[in-house]
Amino acid sequence: MSVPLAMAVALCGPLAGAVLIALFGRRPNLRDGAMIAASVATFLAVWRVLPAVEAGGRPELLLFDFVPGLGIRFVVEPLGMLFALVASFLWIVTAFYAIGYMRGHHEENQTRFYICFAIAISAALGVAMSGNMLTLFIAYEVLTLSTYPLVTHHRSPESMRAGRTYLGILLSTSIGLQLVGIVWTYGAAGTLDFTPGGILAGKVEGWGLILLLFLYMYGIGKAALMPIHRWLPAAMVAPTPVSALLHAVAVVKAGVFTVLKVSIYIFGVDYLSETGASTWLMYVAGATIVIASLVALTKDNLKARLAYSTVSQLSYVVLGAALSTSWSVVGGAMHIAMHAFGKITLFFCAGAILVAAHKTEISDMGGLGRRMPFTFAAFAIGALSVTGLPPLGGAWSKWYLGLGAADAEQLIFVAVLMISSLLNVAYLIPVAARGFVSLKNGAEPVPQSAGAAAAPAHDDHGDEGGGIREAPMFCVVPLCLTALGCLALFFAADDIAAFLAPIAER
Repeated sequence: MSVPLAMAVALCGPLAGAVLIALFGRRPNLRDGAMIAASVATFLAVWRVLPAVEAGGRPELLLFDFVPGLGIRFVVEPLGMLFALVASFLWIVTAFYAIGYMRGHHEENQTRFYICFAIAISAALGVAMSGNMLTLFIAYEVLTLSTYPLVTHHRSPESMRAGRTYLGILLSTSIGLQLVGIVWTYGAAGTLDFTPGGILAGKVEGWGLILLLFLYMYGIGKAALMPIHRWLPAAMVAPTPVSALLHAVAVVKAGVFTVLKVSIYIFGVDYLSETGASTWLMYVAGATIVIASLVALTKDNLKARLAYSTVSQLSYVVLGAALSTSWSVVGGAMHIAMHAFGKITLFFCAGAILVAAHKTEISDMGGLGRRMPFTFAAFAIGALSVTGLPPLGGAWSKWYLGLGAADAEQLIFVAVLMISSLLNVAYLIPVAARGFVSLKNGAEPVPQSAGAAAAPAHDDHGDEGGGIREAPMFCVVPLCLTALGCLALFFAADDIAAFLAPIAER
């Protein structure tokens, strides 16, 4: 298979999978098998492109031009290759997990769910492989529209309100801000192609450059910078596989990927550094990192706590782009992969706990790890990786970001990263710890949910009696694999950093 053909298969494979899923909708085993087959085929096609990019090539696929030099064009460079590999591999894991979760939780409308999921993956890969800002914008919008039915999957009043928030914020920011920035960029530079070194140097200057950067950074709503982050916690009403899609596989990663892509190939790292145009963005990202972590500390609902954790962690990537050093750009790119594996593990665990024990509030989970040791052990690994402790992948991305802050002589952001890691410990590690500790003879830590306070002291899913009661195997095996992935990424960090080095060349 030629490399351009492999790119086409990667982009269209999920769409073909969506068609098969629809055709086999009344036969669940065939439908689920089609989803798994499509996910594996897509990953293999993406993997086929990797050697060409490693060798220094930039494989290209041009569909058509609207006008000469401006059309639907796909080009794969190291940053896009990393995102495509992460998204396509985690689709395989999430496909298996979704089968266990959707069946174990007796969810309705599973066929529609899997169809929209496949379309969203295709759009995410379109974002990853985009060769210009127009192509990226179109794929970005398809991703928003295809995930709306997933957020509103339950069709309850709560999920419909969350869906309106989700769609309203993401569409209004992308059309009202990002699209304006794209038109301005084309008018100033005469091109929207992603070009090493950027395309705006000497063409947009001063306050105009700062304003244009603002249009992009807040127009990329999926990056969830405060105060336009509300769509992300609101979307937690969706089934857990959707939360995994939002937080690890596609949606938010498409947001911070776009932030990096725009910073590197539209503005140019050197130009941002020389002009100081991104200084304001450093402080916005730093504030988001700390404030979202503090909010996470107040949440007793596990998915809500993880959602605010994601808001915080996304701004690590934004901070990496804003610092505009070689170290910080590589660190931000690495954090896309490191956070993806850590956070998908945490959400998989949250879903497994819901399926097996019907628990959503952290204050209800005392001693539950004795019944679900694999789930809570995996949660501990994912939490430690997100926190940034070795030997887990998150340690390296945070290290590179810290070096980037030091290189930019912005020591305040070294402090922000350190404070954030301590807050990560405070809101994540106790979740895993309480799972292996019975709290019935001690004081119950606050906050405690009203449901927990009203519940009887004996919990059939706690540490009393019985043996292991894990979620279905299709839930437990994926979360164990992604936890192992957090460990594997620690030892692969040198290779990943070397692979990403060209994006930061001065």
